[in-house]
Amino acid sequence: MENRGVPSSGTSVLAELPAYARNNPLYAGPSLIHGWLPVVIQVVAALVLVAGVYRRPQNWLRVWLPSAAMCGVGVGSLAYWYVSSQGMADNPPPLMLWVWIGFAAGALVVLVAGWARTRWTRRSAMALAVPLCLIAAATVLNQWIDYYDTARLAWASVTAGPLPDQVDLATAQDLRGKGARATGAVVPVQIPTDISGFHHRTEYVYLPPVWFARPDPPKLPVVVMISGAWSTPADWLRQGNAAAAMDRFAQSHDGVTPVLVFVDTGGTFNNDTECVNGPRGNVATHITKEVVPYVNSEFMTSSRPDNWGVVGWSMGGTCAADLTITHPELFHAFVDMAGDLTPNAGTKDQTVERLFGGDASQWALFDTLTAIPGHERYRDVAGWLDVSTTAKIRAGQEQLTGPIAARRLCEAALPAGIECVVVTRTGNHDWAYAQEAFTQAFPWIAGRLGTPGVIRTPLPAAT
Repeated sequence: MENRGVPSSGTSVLAELPAYARNNPLYAGPSLIHGWLPVVIQVVAALVLVAGVYRRPQNWLRVWLPSAAMCGVGVGSLAYWYVSSQGMADNPPPLMLWVWIGFAAGALVVLVAGWARTRWTRRSAMALAVPLCLIAAATVLNQWIDYYDTARLAWASVTAGPLPDQVDLATAQDLRGKGARATGAVVPVQIPTDISGFHHRTEYVYLPPVWFARPDPPKLPVVVMISGAWSTPADWLRQGNAAAAMDRFAQSHDGVTPVLVFVDTGGTFNNDTECVNGPRGNVATHITKEVVPYVNSEFMTSSRPDNWGVVGWSMGGTCAADLTITHPELFHAFVDMAGDLTPNAGTKDQTVERLFGGDASQWALFDTLTAIPGHERYRDVAGWLDVSTTAKIRAGQEQLTGPIAARRLCEAALPAGIECVVVTRTGNHDWAYAQEAFTQAFPWIAGRLGTPGVIRTPLPAAT
C-alpha cells in the first residue's frame, strides 16, 4: 500500500513538534545547515587562505605551491575513497567536502614549508587558515548529514551537557511512587553486554510522567529508538527532540506514552553496523538479548511482543524493519523512516564482506527479502515505511533505498502477513525530515502497541 500527498503537519498533538523545537534554547541562533553562517565560514576560510599565500617570492611559489596542491588533491582523494569504500551513505557527498579537506592539507604544507622565511603576518594567516579550512570542511560535512542545526546544539553535544529532562537511574527509582511529574525523565543506562560482547556507549531510556505516579508503574509498551549510521544514542533526544515530543504527547494522554529506549548501534560515531551481527559488532544480539530483558527488568515494562516496537531513521529505519521481520517473537510494529531495502553497505558482495566478514550464510539470516519468505506466516505484525521522494540518492542505489526500495519491501511483506504502508513526502535526508515523519507516525505505533488511553488506529489508507 502506498499513501501519497501526506500533509507536512498532521492532526495529532505532535504536529507542532517543529515549532516546539525552534523554541528550544538549543535551537536558538543562526543555522549551521542553512542561511548565512555556513557561507560566511567558508568565505572567511578562503580569504585567510589567500592572505597566507599572497605576495610570497615567485621562486618559492613555483616549487611549493604545486607541491601543496598535489598534497591537497591526494588527501582529498584519499578521504573520498575511504568514505565511498565504507558505504557510509546513500546520498552523494558534496564536492566541497573534498575541496576543503584538500585545502586544509595544502595549507599545512605551505605553513610548514614557508615557516622559516616568511613574515609573521603571512605565517599567522596560514597558521589560522589550516583550522579554518578544517572548520569549513566540518561545516560542509554537517550540512551533508544534517547533524547539528545550530552552534548551540553542537556545543551542547560536544561538551556532553545533560539532555532535556535527564536524571540518573537512582534518582528516577527514588521518584517512583511520589506522584506523576509534569514531564517525563531521560535516564542514562549502562546495559550489560555479557552475551553480545558489543562495546557500546551510554544508552538512554525515556520514562513518561505516569511511570512515576505509583510505586508499581503500569506495564507500559516500549519503543526502541534508533538513529542513523553517523550518530550517538543521544541524537534522537537532541537533534530529534524526542523527549520534548513525548512530553507534549503525554500532556494530552494523562501522562501516558510508551517507554522509549535509545540504543547504541555503532559503538563509535561512524561505525555502520546496520544492526546485524558481524565484524562491526553483534548489535542484533545486544538489542534482542540484552536491551529487551534489561528494560523489562529495570523499568517493569510489558514483556509481551505485541507491546514492543522499533522506530528508526536512515540506517535506523533499516534496523527497525529488519529487527521486526527477523524477530517477530519480540517486536510487532515498526516505523522505517528513509531506511534501505535491506542491511546495506554497498553492493551485495561488499555488504557480505563488510558486515558479515564474507559469510554469506550470516547475510541470509539478516537479509530482509530472504528472511520474510523463510519465516512462518506473520501474525499481528505491521510496518509504516516513510520515505522522501526528493532526497538525493547515490547513483545505482535506487533499488536499495528510496521510494522504489520501500515499495519492494512492502510488496514482499504483504503476502507474508505483515501489514504495511508506504508514506511518501518531500524533504531532505535530514533531522527535519525525521522529526516530521516521527510526528505523523508516532500516534499510530503508540496505539498499535496498546499504550493505555491511546486509540489503536489503522495504517493510513492506500491511494
